[in-house]
Amino acid sequence: MSGDDLDFARELARASAVASLATLDPDGGPPHASLVTVALDGDLSPILLLSRLARHRRNLAENPAAALLMTGEGRRDAGQADSPSDPLAADRVTVRGTVALSDDPAHRARFLARHPEAAGYADFGDFDFFRMTVSAVHLVGGFGRISTFDGADWPPGLAEADPLRAAEAEIVAHMNDDHADAVAAYATGLLGRRAGPWRMTGIDPWGIDLRNGGEVARLAFDAAVLTPEDARRALVALVRRARAGSPPS
Repeated sequence: MSGDDLDFARELARASAVASLATLDPDGGPPHASLVTVALDGDLSPILLLSRLARHRRNLAENPAAALLMTGEGRRDAGQADSPSDPLAADRVTVRGTVALSDDPAHRARFLARHPEAAGYADFGDFDFFRMTVSAVHLVGGFGRISTFDGADWPPGLAEADPLRAAEAEIVAHMNDDHADAVAAYATGLLGRRAGPWRMTGIDPWGIDLRNGGEVARLAFDAAVLTPEDARRALVALVRRARAGSPPS
């Protein structure tokens, strides 16, 4: 296991908005796989919004063990091919653990920021938010790059970044309300994405999450950002680079 592989696995997860969820049918039945949308808590614990009508939700009520396969679909940068010709050469990360109900308002807010379309049904009586406690992580970075990590190593730490985490919602709202042109420039100028009403959905010490309709994108910082002032400087530098036509270093 290397620190580089662990950081790479974390970025794959951060760049993922959808995942394949594997649960176990009751009474020794076979595994069941389904497609879900996912957001991540600050410690990279996956957050899910699940309906009682779904089979995976019923399975979790009997056995909370589950796995999420994420492919980092938001990582494509300018000049990068959409996908390798062989799907098995693509990067992916599997996060395993146990899933439990969550009534934490912060989990709800983080999920709906990542998936604003879910606001239309999140309050339906049969939907609830869940959080996975991660026990193990398995990275496949294409052929020949395979690493497994203990869940205790998954959270990225950096307690000194608490000021940024506390200000995340304010920073995201400010960028979307007052600097929508800069947000769009990040996606089009630095990541080579199509033009559109891009919005920022999250910021963390390692980068920003962007969304345009059903398309998501992840833009990494050159160095860790720990405070709101650090974030302001990094965001200003990125928009200058975007408008100058210079990709990230």
